[in-house]
Amino acid sequence: MGLNLDEKKAVVAEVAEQIATAQSIVLAEYNGIQVPGMTKLRAQARKSGVYLRVLKNTLVRRAVGGTPFAGLAEYMKGPLIYGISKDPISAAKVLHEFSKGNDKLSLKAGSCAGDTLDRDRVLALASIPGREELLARLLGVMQAPVSGLAATLDALSKKRAEALA
Repeated sequence: MGLNLDEKKAVVAEVAEQIATAQSIVLAEYNGIQVPGMTKLRAQARKSGVYLRVLKNTLVRRAVGGTPFAGLAEYMKGPLIYGISKDPISAAKVLHEFSKGNDKLSLKAGSCAGDTLDRDRVLALASIPGREELLARLLGVMQAPVSGLAATLDALSKKRAEALA
């Protein structure tokens, strides 16, 4: 059963609200994904802070109209699942990770920072390390000189103690 006009307006408003704070949107085709698979995908998306929903393409076209994501309208054909995230990488990463183990989901297009991305560019976006991983790497780089100095000083003090003994 289809949605009535008020329900359609509510869906467009909800999607527009998500898009207003989003940095990226990723579209993926899903054909024949069973309910357990879709439940697993939704759980992964929730965990990563990604708004994930199967929506009517015409309603999403209305929601993205006049936004930096308007260029995605040309890709909105067929059964699509939409991943919308405040983090530029999360939506691409979640959908790409799920598609690795499930051939019934394939990335179609995306948009990030006002730039419309084809499938290959979405895959490249998904391969970028996440914010937490980048911060951990930065911290490791910053700690390396201090750790090296501490190890050197410790070795010197041990040699000095050996020499005195």
